[in-house]
Order: sequence, then C-alpha cells, then structure tokens
Amino acid sequence: MDGKMSWAVADALDYKGAPADRSKTGGWVPAALILGIEMCERLSTMGIAVNLVTYLVGTMHLPSSTSANVVTDFMGTSFLLCLLGGFLADSFLGRFKTVAIFAVVQVLGTAMLAISTKLPELRPPPCDSNEPCQKATEFQMGILYLALYLIALGTGGLKSSVSGFGSDQFDEKDEKEKAQMTAFFSRFFFFISLGTLMAVTVLVWIQDEVGRSWAYGICSVSMGVAIVIFLAGVKRYRYKKCMGSPIVHIFQVISAAVKKAKLQLPYDVNYLYEDAPEGQRVPHTQQFGCLDKAAIVAEGDFENIPGGSAPMPPNPWKLCSVTKVEEVKMMARLLPVWATTIIFWTTYAQMITFSVEQAFTMERSLGSFKIPAGSLTVFFVAAILLSLAVYDRVIVPFWKKWKGKAGFSSLQRITIGLVLSTLGMAAAALAERKRLSVAIAVGRDAQSLPISVYFLIPQFFLVGAGEAFIYTGQLDFFITQAPKSMKTMSTGLFLTTLSLGFFLSSFLVSVIKGVTTTRTSEGWLADDINYGRLDYFYWLLTLLSLVNFGAFMICAIWFKPPSKKNNSIRVSNANGSYGSEERC
Repeated sequence: MDGKMSWAVADALDYKGAPADRSKTGGWVPAALILGIEMCERLSTMGIAVNLVTYLVGTMHLPSSTSANVVTDFMGTSFLLCLLGGFLADSFLGRFKTVAIFAVVQVLGTAMLAISTKLPELRPPPCDSNEPCQKATEFQMGILYLALYLIALGTGGLKSSVSGFGSDQFDEKDEKEKAQMTAFFSRFFFFISLGTLMAVTVLVWIQDEVGRSWAYGICSVSMGVAIVIFLAGVKRYRYKKCMGSPIVHIFQVISAAVKKAKLQLPYDVNYLYEDAPEGQRVPHTQQFGCLDKAAIVAEGDFENIPGGSAPMPPNPWKLCSVTKVEEVKMMARLLPVWATTIIFWTTYAQMITFSVEQAFTMERSLGSFKIPAGSLTVFFVAAILLSLAVYDRVIVPFWKKWKGKAGFSSLQRITIGLVLSTLGMAAAALAERKRLSVAIAVGRDAQSLPISVYFLIPQFFLVGAGEAFIYTGQLDFFITQAPKSMKTMSTGLFLTTLSLGFFLSSFLVSVIKGVTTTRTSEGWLADDINYGRLDYFYWLLTLLSLVNFGAFMICAIWFKPPSKKNNSIRVSNANGSYGSEERC
C-alpha cells in the first residue's frame, strides 16, 4: 500500500478521478500533445491578425484607421476573454474541458472566416477606376465580425488554460519534474514563436498568392487535427480539481473589510482569524493594512449548529483568514507593474497594423519574388528567437558568473523590454518620415514607392526583441509573485495587459483621427497613409512610452515581495491610527 501511495501525485487526479499514478500519467508525452494545440492556436490567430488589415483596406474597402482598429479590437478581445476562460476553468469546467471546448469554438470561427472570404456575396465588388470604391455592407461586415469574434472567443478560452494544463503534467514537489516544468515553459514559448513564424511566412504567402479562404481553411483543419491529438491523451493527463474562482475570494475579503471598517485592529496579529494549515499559511505584512480588518473576529461571526455545540464555519463574506487577506494583498501589489506594462502592447499593435500598411506601399521585391507585406513581421519573430537565444546562451552564463544569479530578474527583463520598444517607436517615426518624403517627391498617388521595405526592419527588430524580454519577464513576475491559489487569475491578469494595450491603440487612433482631421486635411491618420503624418503618431507613442517608463521605474522601486519576518501590527495611538500601517 505504501509503495502505491509513493507513486501518487499530490493534488492530481487521473481521468477516472482517482489519485494520479506518477508512472502512468503526466510527464513529457502528454505535455507534448498540449504544445501542439498551442502552436496551432498561434498559427490561426497570428495568421489572421498580421495580414487582416490589407484585406480590410484592399478588399472590404475600409479606411486605414478603421481597419487598424478592427485588428486591434479583435486582438484585444481575444486576450480579454482569457479572464472568462480562466473563470470557467477555475469554477466549473477544469482546464482540460476548457481547452477542448474553446479549441472547437476556434475551429468554427476559422471555418466561417474561410467561407466569408470565399463567397463573392460576402464582400464588395472590386474597385472600378471610373467610380469610387464601394465599401462593405453592414451585413458583409456582420458576417466577418461574427467569424472574427468566434475566433477571439476560442483564443481567449484556450489561452487562459493551455499553459496551466501543461504545467499540471509536472509535480512541483518532485525535483526532477520541477526541472522538467521549467523546460516546458521554455518550449511553450518556443512553440508560440514557431506557430507565429509559420503564420507570418507560409500562411501569409498562401493568403496573398493562393487565396485567403485556402489559408483560413488550413487553420481550421490544422486545429481540428490538433484537437484529435489532444483528446488522444485523455488517459495520460493529470487533472486538478476546480478550486473556485479567486475573483470571488477577492470580493469576499473586500466585503468583509468594508463591513468592519470601523473596528480597531488588535495589537497582536495572532488575534486575527486564521484557519489555513500551518504549512500553507502566508505571513502577515503591513502594506494595505485596511484589508486586515477582514480577519478581525467580531461578535456573531461564529454561530453554533442547531442542536449541537460545535460552531459553524464563518461566513466568508464577513470573516476571512489572514492567509486569504494576504493573498489579496499579493495580487494588489502586482497592479502598479501591471498598469505600466500596458503601453508596450500598444506599440506592439502598430507592428501588425500601420507598419504592415507602410510595407504595402514600399518596394518589396527580392529578386523575382515579391515579399508579402504581412510577412515583414518575420523580422519581428526572428528578433524574438534571436534575443531568447542570446539571453539563454550568452547573458545568463555571464550574469551567473559575474553576479551569481541565473539571469536578470523579472522586473529587469520588463525594463529592458520597455526601453527597446521606446527605441522601436522612435525608429518607426524616422523610417516613416523617410518614406513620406519619397512619397511627396514622386507623387502621393503612387501605388509603389521607390524605397526599400528594409527601412522598416529596425522597428520590427527592436519591438520584437522587446517582446522577448517583456513577455518572459511579465509571465515570470505574475506567476512567481502571485499566491499559489491564484496562478490562473494572475496569468489572466498578465494577458489583460495585451488586451488593454490593443484597446488603448484603438482609442488613440480614434482620438487622433478625430482631433487632427479638418475640412482641408485628413489629419495624421489619413485613409491613404501617403496623405497623412503617421510619423507624428509614432512620435506621440514614443513620448507616451518615455513617460510610462518613468512611471514603471517608480512602481518597480515601490514593489516589495512579502516579507516572512513581519508578524505583528503596531500598537494604535490615541486617535486610533497605526504608525506603521499603510492605509489603502
């Protein structure tokens, strides 16, 4: 019996609901099946996003700024829906069912998109040189939006749980499997980059040279195959029980603290309520001391069971344990850093919208081969892969030898990412100024300008290298600094920075379009970028990035991980305030 128990993985179940057997479940084989479905998700989402703006402008005849907003709203919604997926996974479905269900939703979305781009009735007629281009009708755009947001729903639900389900296949308490989990996250990001690389090269070429319906059909079929492979591992996976949504726990702490706002905190922290097992307790900290009031035991918090002497468990909306309060504090400490990383994804959004439009107007010939405008993002992906390789093979060994640490901290990596993205926006502004000067010299109506598209490489490379640092830094920061019970939520919180970055891009485009447009000028973001001043917009993003960087540095200095040595609350003075307590 003891031998069998030694093979059981703590907190993990097999497909029958019994304790998971280490020798029969988990490990690299099921994890590899999960990597496949993530690669196909990236292939579909990025294959659509990076080249969608050219379809909206060239085929659906939408204005440039409107097309850019359609793309950023689509991407923003995809990542925002990660919160919905995470909530369903934690509260009802579990990670396996969440991944499977939302992967099917994405297949339906890509299939609908393939049909909408194939049928002539679902797009406006081609432009006639003698008449103005006819924009897509509301019905045609409605079908397109339905397909896009089905894909967004599938992406959000799948992405919220796929990395967590992959990590579930390894036991953190086993040293060998813990090392394998670290390697899994490295391979996970590699497969994301591999899927993106295939999307911006092969898939974009098929869209431009063979047909969009073929490309989107390939996305649908590939995801369908990935789902079949994913389901084949049902008996090999390790599953975790649904623990309830951490969002509910957060509101319980806030509710209890508000109800007891007028009560005084005790002198000794040991008088605060605690019901967590000794080994799972989170030490008390002084920050956000007003939340500690949720753990004050007041009259009526415990009620006896009718007919018995044992008290009933306290109502969690009235009384919370110190551990639960501290977990909410840990999440609160993440918010300043979370807020100051949003602007990076706003600059990232320009790489798949206006930068693609820039490329479309420039000389893209490579011998007899014409590079698709959307494929310029291959330099973006190459920068990511190169930066990761240099970091792992050069920087980490050097840093370990010099500082004794295995690479940069998560906040240091985020700092590097913000600096590189700011430089990338400055490079984009300079490249656009050069492109626009050529357009003025040869005529703004020119379909193709005599300037090489390679002038855009610096902006793609700098922002791409920035993503390599900021993505891994954010992921590490939000996972390691969040409480164990809120890992899924912290991952969702990280992904909302991407969502809000895309939405912020849409907001800025709409505001700049409205403010700079006059009766005689189309403003900075003209329908034809040859008539606008896109370089001014890029300089504005550069300035915003600089201001945001200053705010981030302040937040990074302020951030302090919870200390294990803080045990007590200071004595209150005569007026009831606490000398060392930080008020909310």
